[in-house]
Amino acid sequence: MSQTVTARPQGLAVRCARVLLSPWSRLSLLVALLAAAATCVLVFEPQRLLSDGWPAQLGGATAVALFAVAYGACTAAFVPRPLLNLAAGALFGSQAGLGAAIAGTVLGAGIAFGLGRMLGQDALRPLLRGRWLKAADGQLSRHGFRSMLAVRLFPGVPFAAANYCAAVSRMGWLPFLIATGLGSIPNTAAYVIAGARASTPTSPVFLIAMGFIAVTGLGGAAVAWFKRHHFRDR
Repeated sequence: MSQTVTARPQGLAVRCARVLLSPWSRLSLLVALLAAAATCVLVFEPQRLLSDGWPAQLGGATAVALFAVAYGACTAAFVPRPLLNLAAGALFGSQAGLGAAIAGTVLGAGIAFGLGRMLGQDALRPLLRGRWLKAADGQLSRHGFRSMLAVRLFPGVPFAAANYCAAVSRMGWLPFLIATGLGSIPNTAAYVIAGARASTPTSPVFLIAMGFIAVTGLGGAAVAWFKRHHFRDR
């Protein structure tokens, strides 16, 4: 009799654990985390770094490292990277700002990829039934490095969306992070330089940086238009 009573709580615990660890429960946790992160962004307004500057008591390498960590957390919470890149340049200059921005980019991408892979992949992969979704999933799964490199080089896909989409695919961690780091350098550098030279908007360096941003933006739009019609005709 005692064995039966003991078995019932154990069976209930097992069933509860299965429910809590089910794919849809983990996906719900991911949605809750992202909603909480977005709420924090709205409340604390990290974009105020552009107007208020970095706290005066923090300086040197410590400030750059803390900014990189904050940058990564903000990108995982859907804060637009251009704002953070401009802030990096305005606060730390071109060289240190670029280092902080790239480190934060890779960190933020890794956070989003890890959350999406652990909490969302099992629930969302069975939903990849549409033609475009299957094509994108196949491209990322089979040609992960070059596909992600192209996504990072042409800023047509939102950064956070690309991270979570890659997490749902079967793309590996290492190709994802390396492609993110390498592919993000050109566009990130342009924004950081523009932020560092914002006080002299007529300088050749600032104008070149802004021109590069405009050209890559148009290039990304053109590639997106071509891919859309390519998938439509298949």
